[in-house]
Amino acid sequence: MTRPWIVLKFGGTSVSSRARWQTIAEEARCQARAHRRPLLVCSALSGVSDQLEELIRLAPAGEADPVIEAIRTRHQRLATELEIPFPTAVEEQLEALNKVSQGAHLLGELPPRHRAQVMASGELMATALGAAFLAQQGLDAGWLDARNCLCTDGEDEDPFRAFLSASCAPGPDGDVQAMLEAREESVLITQGFIARTPTGDTALLGRGGSDTSAAYFAAKLEAEALEIWTDVPGMYSADPRQVPSARLLKVLDYAEALEIATTGAKVLHPRCLHPVAQAGIPLRIKATPRPELAGTQISGDLDDRSARVKAISMKRGVMLIAMETIGMWQQVGFLAKAFQCFADAGLSVDLVSTSETSVTVSLDPTANPISEDRLDALCQALSPLCQAEVIGPCAMVSLVGRNIRRILHELGGTFQVFEEQRVHLLSQAANDLNLSVVVDHDQADRLVRQLHAQLFGDSSESALLGPTWQETFEPDAQVSGFFSKTSWWVQKADTLLELGAAESPRYVYDGDTVRQRGRRLMDLGALDRVFFAIKANPEPALLRILAEEGLGFECVSPGEVAHVREHLPDLPMDRILCTPNFAPREEYAEALDLGIHLTLDNLHPLQAWPELFDGRPVFLRLDPGRGRGHHAHVKTAGRQSKFGIAPEQVEEAARLAQAAGAQVVGLHAHAGSGIRSPDTWPATARFLASHRSLFPHLRFLDLGGGLGIPEKPGQLPLDLRALDDALAAVRGEMEGLELWLEPGRFVVAEAGVLLAKVTQLKAKGEVNYVGLDAGMNSLIRPALYGAYHSIVNLSRLAQRADHVAHIVGPICETGDTLGYQRRVAKPEEGDVFLIATAGAYGHSMASHYNLRPPAAPYVLN
Repeated sequence: MTRPWIVLKFGGTSVSSRARWQTIAEEARCQARAHRRPLLVCSALSGVSDQLEELIRLAPAGEADPVIEAIRTRHQRLATELEIPFPTAVEEQLEALNKVSQGAHLLGELPPRHRAQVMASGELMATALGAAFLAQQGLDAGWLDARNCLCTDGEDEDPFRAFLSASCAPGPDGDVQAMLEAREESVLITQGFIARTPTGDTALLGRGGSDTSAAYFAAKLEAEALEIWTDVPGMYSADPRQVPSARLLKVLDYAEALEIATTGAKVLHPRCLHPVAQAGIPLRIKATPRPELAGTQISGDLDDRSARVKAISMKRGVMLIAMETIGMWQQVGFLAKAFQCFADAGLSVDLVSTSETSVTVSLDPTANPISEDRLDALCQALSPLCQAEVIGPCAMVSLVGRNIRRILHELGGTFQVFEEQRVHLLSQAANDLNLSVVVDHDQADRLVRQLHAQLFGDSSESALLGPTWQETFEPDAQVSGFFSKTSWWVQKADTLLELGAAESPRYVYDGDTVRQRGRRLMDLGALDRVFFAIKANPEPALLRILAEEGLGFECVSPGEVAHVREHLPDLPMDRILCTPNFAPREEYAEALDLGIHLTLDNLHPLQAWPELFDGRPVFLRLDPGRGRGHHAHVKTAGRQSKFGIAPEQVEEAARLAQAAGAQVVGLHAHAGSGIRSPDTWPATARFLASHRSLFPHLRFLDLGGGLGIPEKPGQLPLDLRALDDALAAVRGEMEGLELWLEPGRFVVAEAGVLLAKVTQLKAKGEVNYVGLDAGMNSLIRPALYGAYHSIVNLSRLAQRADHVAHIVGPICETGDTLGYQRRVAKPEEGDVFLIATAGAYGHSMASHYNLRPPAAPYVLN
C-alpha cells in the first residue's frame, strides 16, 4: 500500500541551528513511523535572503564580494555546528554567485532573470546542508530540486512578475506524483520559494513564497496534510510580539485564516491557502521550538460558525490614494477609468471607500512594490479624472472574525479607542470577515493593544481559544502568575502571610521599594524637579520617605495640601504644587496665601477673579489636544476631557493673564496615565515650549505625570534611561527653562499589595469563583477602569497555577470582580491571596460601600 504524503515546511529560523535541524530530523522519523512519507520544504537560513538582496544591490557597482564572503561564512558555521563536511553543492552555488556578480558589474545591472537565480541560491544551499545532516543522523533522505516539480503558469509578460513573483497552477499532478513515488528514499528534502518557468529558467514565487511552494506540493501530491513549521505555534488573537497576552487560535477555516494573514499576520503567507483549500487538505501551523504543541488547525469543516471577532491584525506601510472630484457624481464608468490607471501602474487596490464625490483606496505594500516614482506616475495618470492625494504611510488595524455585521451592536463600546484618532478610511469586508480602520502609523501598536484588551481581556480557554503566549513560553507565568521572582513581595512572602493571617483584608506597602523608585526618578539628569502626585497614595510614612529623597508633592485639593503640611511640617512651600480643577474661588486664594505653586487650568479664574492673581506667579495647564492612557477615564487631554486650556484658547489665556497682572512662570500639560512610551513627555515639552513667546516670565515646563508600569503579562516597563536621554535632547532646544515631572502611580504602585483571605468557593457550570474578603470597596480600579492586577494564591506560591476562576469580593454588585478567568493555585478557605501593583489608587480610592470597612494600610520599612 502506498504511504500518504505529508508536506512539512520549515522557515528560516527553523533551519538555522543544529537544535532546529534535530527537531526536523525527529519529526521526519515520527512521520515515517506513522506510515507517512514526509516531504520537507525548507527556506533559506534566517537572514540570508536579506544578504542576497544586498548582493543584488551592490553587484552592478562591483561591491558584492564582502556579501558573498559573509554568506559563505554563515553556511560554513552552520556546517561546523552540524558536524558535516561543507557540501560541494554549496560551493557550486557560491561560485555561481561570484559569476553572476561579475557579470552584473560588467553590464551595470542585474535583470530579473538573474536576480531570481541569485535569490534561489539561499534555499538551494540550505537544503544541501540539511540533506547532509539528515543522512548523518541515519535518515534515508534524498535531495530534490523543486524546479523539477513546480512550473510557473508563464502567463505574465512583465519580467518582474514572471521571474520574481510568479505563480503555479494548483491541483493534483500525476507526473509529479509518479516522479516522487519513483524515488526510493523515505524522506525527501526540497526548496521553498523557487520554481521554473516554461522555458526552464529559475523563477521565484514572491518573497515569503516558501509557504506557497509547500501548498503547491501538497496539492500536487494530494497530501494527507500540510504543516507549516515556524517559530510560533500558530495564529494568535493578536501578534504576540505586540500583545503577549494574545491567545492561540486552535481552529480556523480557510477563509478566516486567509483574512488574518492578509490583514497583517506574518505567521502564514496568504497565497498558500488557496491550493490547500481547493484540494480540501488540512493545514497545521507548528512551532519548531516546541514541537509538542498542537498549534493551529486550518480546514474547511468547522462546526462553530457563530458571529464573533477572532483576531486583531495590523498591517504597516499602507498607502492611501484619495480621489476627489464633483465630476464623478452619477458619472458612468468613473471607477473603471480610475482603476485602469492603477492597473497600468501595476498597483493592486485593497480597501475601497466611496461617496458621491470622492473615492479612497488603499494599496497593499505586500502585493506590489510601492515606490515614490510609481505613486507620482499614478497621480499624474489620474489627474484628468480627479484630484488625487497620497496619504501615508499609514497602518491598517483590522477586526477579523465571522459575521461581524451581526455583532456591530456588541462592538459599540470598543470603538471608543478610536476617539480623537485620525481615521483615514473605514472598510467593512464584503465577505463579512473583517472590519478595517486605517489610522496614523504611530497609533497602530497602541490601538491593537487596546482593542485586544477590550475584546479578549476577559477571555478564557475554549474550543477556539488556547493558552496565551506567556502561558506557553513563560513557564514562571504558569506557576506563579505575572511577577518576577525578584519582586519584593516574593522575597517577603513569609512576612506577608503572617500579616494576612493576622488581619485581612490589608494593604501592605514596602518602604524600600518606594525609596528606590523615588531615587531613580531623582537621578534623571534631565529633570530639575520631581513632584509626587499624592492622590495616588497619601500614606504619611511613604510621603516622609519621598521627602527624604528630595521629591516635592503635587496636590489637587486643600485637604491634600493640609495633609502634606501636617505630616511634613518642615517642607518648604516651594516643594508643594497645587493643581485644582473646577474648584471654588476660595481654594485658589488659600493656595496663593500659602505661597505654594498654583496651576490654573481654565480661563474662568482669570476672567472672573483677576484681582486674585495681580502680581502673583502662576502656572497654566494647557491641553495638548490628544489624550493618552490605559482607559478613557484617565485620559486628561482632548475635547472630551475636562482638563486644561484648549490649544485655540492659549493666546486668550496669555491676554487675560497680562490684563490681570499675573506672571505666568510655568506651563503644564498632562496627556493621561499608564503611558510606557518615553516619547510622550518630550512631545509635551515641545508642545509647551511652542507657546514660549506668549509668556515673557516663563521659567518652568511641568510635563505632568502618567508614567506607566507593566500591569499585564508581557508588557515592557517604561525605559527611564530612554526617557532621560529624550528629555536631555529637549533641554538643548529650550535654554533657560526647567523641566518638572509629577508622577504618582509610577512611584508607589508596585510597592503595594492587597492581601485578602479566601471566604468561599463556588462553581456554576464551567465557571469557577473564588470569593475574598476584599472587594471593590477596597480596590475599585478593576470595576472602574477595567484595570488588570495580577492575583496569586500567596499561601500556595510554589504550587502550579492550574485553577481558573473569577476572583470576586463580598460587595453586593455584579461589578465586584477583581479578576476574570485567572489562573491560581487551587485554593481552600482561609488561603491568603495577594493582589499585586495595588500601591496606587487603592486605599486612596477606597470606600465604606455596603458599610464594609476597606482594607487598612500597613508599611514595611
